[in-house]
Amino acid sequence: MHDTDPSDLESFATVLAGELPGRWTSQYHPDHGDTDYGHLTTTVWDTDQTAHALATHEVSHCAVLTRVDDGTRLFVIDHLGQAEGFLVAALAPAELPDAAYAGVREPDGLAVPADPFHAAEATILHLLPRYADAVAHARRNAAALASALPDQIDLTWADDALTTPLPQSAPLARLLAEHGFVYDKDTDRLVLAGDDTAVQAQSVRALGVRLAELGVGVGMRHPARPALATARPVTAPTPSTARAR
Repeated sequence: MHDTDPSDLESFATVLAGELPGRWTSQYHPDHGDTDYGHLTTTVWDTDQTAHALATHEVSHCAVLTRVDDGTRLFVIDHLGQAEGFLVAALAPAELPDAAYAGVREPDGLAVPADPFHAAEATILHLLPRYADAVAHARRNAAALASALPDQIDLTWADDALTTPLPQSAPLARLLAEHGFVYDKDTDRLVLAGDDTAVQAQSVRALGVRLAELGVGVGMRHPARPALATARPVTAPTPSTARAR
């Protein structure tokens, strides 16, 4: 049982973070009287009721929920202008250029009751899927702006390691490096070591998800087998000289 008061923003955000899938942290930003949270409100990814509330009311305190695994951030404030409840909206990723958001539909936030359990259900069913779609679209735009991406990258097994040629696309090279690939100057290839096969498999799965968001496929190749040694010709049996009876 939670011993916190869900009607309090800090408590509500803490409980909500614990009810969302994955590992989330909750950081409360209190009211200090003259605190300006503009650096957060300007990144709220919303054109609906959350944006309207921010345009018509001053934010004195707020909370930011962050998913540890991928950096997804949610912004939680009181339902400004209303007697109770809260607003939960997504914050746009900080690493993408402004041009990457062109043509991307905002995920828009939710007005939720003070019950964090019902709020978590609504967030899981509605906000997080919309956010995932919007981020995937924005990342595809960012990749296209940075440089042309190939339709597919090929990963080749070499002993227990996976290797791939160094891509011409700098963003793609960075993405591979983020997922454990290291440049080997002797082979002029990127190598994902197989010392820990579980970590290697996890890296490949995560890389595949990111590449799919960018519209890039993954091909798995095995090195060509060496040619079989030339077999000696089979000597035909010598016909028997015995006459059939």
